[in-house]
Amino acid sequence: MSDILFGIIFPANQRQQNLYYEREKKKIAPNKKTTIYCFIYLVTFQEQLSIASIPYIKPTHPLLHITMLKVSARPISRSIGVSSRRSVYTSVLESDINITKNGKVNLGVGAGGRSSRTGYTATVFGASGFLGRYVTSKLARHGTTTIVPFRDDMKKRFLKVTGDLGVVNFVEIDARNLQSIEDSVAHSDIVINCIGVDYDTKNFKMADINIALAERIAEATKKANVPRYIHVSSYNADPKSESVFYATKGIGEQVVRDIIPDSTIVRPAPMFGREDSLLNYLGPKVKMWTPNKNAKEVWPVYVLDVAKALEKIAYDDSTAGQTFELYGPEKVTFQEIRNMIHGITENYAQVGPWSYQFADYAIPLPLAKAIAKVQQLVWWNLTNPDQVQRLVINQKIDPNAKTFQDLGIDDLTRLPDVLFSYVKQWRHPLIAQKGAPGKKALERLRDVQHFTP
Repeated sequence: MSDILFGIIFPANQRQQNLYYEREKKKIAPNKKTTIYCFIYLVTFQEQLSIASIPYIKPTHPLLHITMLKVSARPISRSIGVSSRRSVYTSVLESDINITKNGKVNLGVGAGGRSSRTGYTATVFGASGFLGRYVTSKLARHGTTTIVPFRDDMKKRFLKVTGDLGVVNFVEIDARNLQSIEDSVAHSDIVINCIGVDYDTKNFKMADINIALAERIAEATKKANVPRYIHVSSYNADPKSESVFYATKGIGEQVVRDIIPDSTIVRPAPMFGREDSLLNYLGPKVKMWTPNKNAKEVWPVYVLDVAKALEKIAYDDSTAGQTFELYGPEKVTFQEIRNMIHGITENYAQVGPWSYQFADYAIPLPLAKAIAKVQQLVWWNLTNPDQVQRLVINQKIDPNAKTFQDLGIDDLTRLPDVLFSYVKQWRHPLIAQKGAPGKKALERLRDVQHFTP
């Protein structure tokens, strides 16, 4: 470990000279003949120091005032499992001097935190979405210049305060305008694509976003010679899947890898958090008609854990060309999640299928798809036949993919540990004053059957 001193040398006046001697407790007078040595430390990337010196300064010259910026020189090559401890707002960067894969040198400034700079520029597509907003916050909070492509002014404005002034910048794009996409990645060192949809709209089908747009972003990234590209896919991504969403995500992975072979593929499990589509789908409904009584098995993962993993992947070149499956520490069914949620909200089934209390019922898969096909005709998103199809497909783990452990992330957040914070608003006012149930109580609720046979 070595220290590098970059010196800015300029003449000092008499007052600065006196302050200099008082502060350093020197016993030499300003007019006394003195030999002053000024060392300039230069560092190479092999950490070999060379020293240049000015051996003698004539007494007629004013004392040179030297202002120095201290930069800690740490090894460039690093392990992805070690985190920095420079400040409360820790950065995943192990060095203040970093070289990208295309040879660009990025110099970090500051001890870490909001007012520091990492020297990197990152573009986050889908930054206003559920996962993208946390990834943007992770990058911008310690000074990575973050480019946010957007379509709607009202949906991106909250991202401005995730970083210091000038850190978060916005570029308007059109998903079918290749030039606007190229402008978004033109000056970036890292591109992260978090865009993905699991339902069709009148303007875009799932294939338009999960395949065609992913292809345009990858082509623009390659054209701009961006060294790192990270594509966020989905669990169960498979071109041969019966689900359109899973199939388009699988094809999107193949398209991206064909364009950028060393791109990093990330497949997060169903994520839970404040704005998720897991708890907000299972929780508010007091009665659900599903083809399998919510028996789908998943490994839910905390969205902040996924954002932390993406942050580490973005800065570590050893993850290039790898595929990561990011899933939680325990397997649960949708029904078990429902049991835990309604153990907090205390809505239980008491009578038959027309009860307004909590109950789940199984209906044939074709009937469930037919109902969903009618519901998708409304202008807001209720459900769709493909979502019903995904309810009967359990999560499968790719044994060849890397996981959180390969990134050095072991302290994953369990769903029961934070569940109360995200579902307490659904409690009845009469029980709203009750506190959070204990973890053991939630564990017991997982095995309780509250639905009507």
